[in-house]
Amino acid sequence: MMDRVALIEQRLRTALTPESLEIIDDSVAHSGHAGARDGGHFSVQIVSATFIGKTLLQRHRLVNAALADLMRQEIHALSITARTPDET
Repeated sequence: MMDRVALIEQRLRTALTPESLEIIDDSVAHSGHAGARDGGHFSVQIVSATFIGKTLLQRHRLVNAALADLMRQEIHALSITARTPDET
């Protein structure tokens, strides 16, 4: 099975066709956190034309929708920075 970062990357690339994508596994900083036993903590920085004309909430919803099935077990916490190409 793919590691969690690879799964997240695959889903986001397929759904949002990013120009830039960085995924950081922050799980080690949360070791011992009871809720983090089953899923990891991740930070995502994504730049996509898909976000043009979208509010911050709409952008986060798009990212969360792309990762919905992973949020049940693979992802415990997710920090999202979502920008358009013009915002970089």
